[in-house]
Amino acid sequence: MALGSSAPEIILNILEAVQGMGGCPGKLGPSTIVGSAAFNLLVISGASIIAVTPENDTSPDRDTEVAQGIKKINDLGVFAITASSSVFAYVWLFIVLYDQIVYPYEAYLTMIFFAILIVVSYAADKHNQSKTEAE
Repeated sequence: MALGSSAPEIILNILEAVQGMGGCPGKLGPSTIVGSAAFNLLVISGASIIAVTPENDTSPDRDTEVAQGIKKINDLGVFAITASSSVFAYVWLFIVLYDQIVYPYEAYLTMIFFAILIVVSYAADKHNQSKTEAE
């Protein structure tokens, strides 16, 4: 869902970057990426949380310690990774764009941070899966 809502901005940024290669960069990039990321983080997360369970959930595996209609974070580790990565991404974006110049090493570091996030997320998912299987 996040990729689908961000696809137009991503395509526009790629087109603008390719067409302006070697020239002055356009102003579309950073603002659309930040706006799209904020939308994905807030609106899509909120809609997903609302849509997870109906108000009248009577399934046998429902957590009865929590009142009907209240959401509970079952795995705080995965949530912490997501929350800290989001905060780090905004801080990193501010650091990179503070001087209004994006150096190649900053772009490479951003891609490395993304790869690290994928590895850490995968490890957390595997850890969560092994805990579930052990129960």
